[in-house]
This record gives sequence, C-alpha cells and structure tokens, in this order.
Amino acid sequence: MQLIDGKELAKNLRAEIASGVAALKAEKGVTPALAVILVGGNPASVSYVTGKEKACAEVGIASREIRLAESTTEKELLDIVKSLNDDPAIHGILVQLPLPKHISEKAVINAIAPEKDVDGFTPVNVGRMMIGEKCFLPCTPHGIIKLIEFAGMDIAGKHAVVIGRSNIVGKPVAALLARKETNATVTMCHTGTPDIAAFTKTADIVVVAAGRPGTLTGDMLKPGAVVIDVGVNRIPDASRPKGFRLVGDADFESCASVASAITPVPGGVGPMTITMLLWNTLEAARG
Repeated sequence: MQLIDGKELAKNLRAEIASGVAALKAEKGVTPALAVILVGGNPASVSYVTGKEKACAEVGIASREIRLAESTTEKELLDIVKSLNDDPAIHGILVQLPLPKHISEKAVINAIAPEKDVDGFTPVNVGRMMIGEKCFLPCTPHGIIKLIEFAGMDIAGKHAVVIGRSNIVGKPVAALLARKETNATVTMCHTGTPDIAAFTKTADIVVVAAGRPGTLTGDMLKPGAVVIDVGVNRIPDASRPKGFRLVGDADFESCASVASAITPVPGGVGPMTITMLLWNTLEAARG
C-alpha cells in the first residue's frame, strides 16, 4: 500500500512555482502578488491566512494582507474588493471564508474579477471549468487531481466515486475527473444516496469529502482502489497534548488494508490546497 504524501508533492510543486516566479521577475520585472482579506478574528481563519502568507514568502510571491474588523459592512468590503480589482500590482484576490453573518459571501465572491479569482470560486470561473474552457481551477479539487496522478494512476477510463456534493470540493472534483483531459467515469454520492457501498465497491478511485469521520471503511472498497481523503475532523483523544487528534472521513486502518494508495490526514490533501493557490497566483501574473 502506497501512502500518498501530499507534503512531498507540495514541496516539489512549490519548487517549480518558485522557479516560475523568479523567471517572471527576471524576464518581465513582474512580481506575482496575492491580496488576502480577513474579516474578523476567527482563530481558524487567522491560522489559514498566516499559513498562506508564509507560503507566498517561500516561493517569492508578494502578499498584501488586509485585516478588517468584524463590524465591517458589506459595502466597505465590496469597495475594497473593487479597489483590488483595479490595482494592476495585485494579481490574485482571496477573501477568507467564512465571513460574518451580515455580509453576503455570494455578493463578495461575485465581486471579484474573474482574472484575479485565484480560488476559482466565481460563477464565471466555475462556468468555464464546467464547459472545459481555460480558467483558474478551484485549489482543493485541482490538488486532488495532482495527488491521484502523483500516486501513479492513469485516471482515463477509471471509475471514480466522489462522496460529497459541496460547491468547494464535491461538485468541482467530480467535474474535473470527468473532463476530457482526465476522462474518468464519475459517480457522485451524498447524504441522499441509499447505499454508498454499492458504488464504492466498483470504484477505482474514491474521493471522500463528506465532513464526517468513518464515512468510508475498508469493506466498502474494491481491492486496489486509490483513496483520497479530504476530511479533517477533530476526535477527542486524552493521550494527545491538545486533547484531540485529527482524522479524515475514511477509516484509515481498514481502508489502507484494502487500497493500493491512500492519502493520510493530516499531510495528504491539506498541503496541496495552498500550493495550488500559489500556482493560480503565478498563472494570474503571467496573464
């Protein structure tokens, strides 16, 4: 059984991105720049933003952090997004979610210029992705495709099952797997699917993004399947210094005994999300 090391792949890709950034600076005098907007002080969001800034510095991408009070109005935030849209020195705009309840996430995402939407969340980029046009691909789904390829699997002709239908992971990863470039046959399962195991037992690839530990177990898998576990769940564990441990949506032990390859949690999909954000920011700067 192969452990699909997201940290190793991320490290390789970040080295490639750093080379691309250096080349762009040398050839055109352009430094890729990412603006990150954080509204409020949600501890998880603060941690994510800090991680993104560190990653930008690592590859030579400039980052502009804009921290706003929880009380910031929707209009104030939209005005900031517009000013960043109009700023030629900024190539990518990322608004850290979730936003405070009084601000419409939909309105804010829709306000980001598609050519600076390095998260791949705007309806324009989602639409382009669905019809196979060039666009910024959403970071986690794009990272998942890279991980499957890194595991050595030729996706073409394979049966892939995606468990989960969120707009951030489930739907877009299903669309990417089914594109002509990847050419998988895709089944999407979710909370309304009566017998998920009936589908996963025939799958060559299973992407589980349900947000619930134990969603996928070894007895639900076809021997030799590749498992990509997107879930990150906290489980109480008195033996750990923090009092909890992180687990995915797949039961790792039982799935690892049947799968040919599986991503760990943590250290699998997670490192790829920020890496693909850096990738998109470099692409945006290249124009």
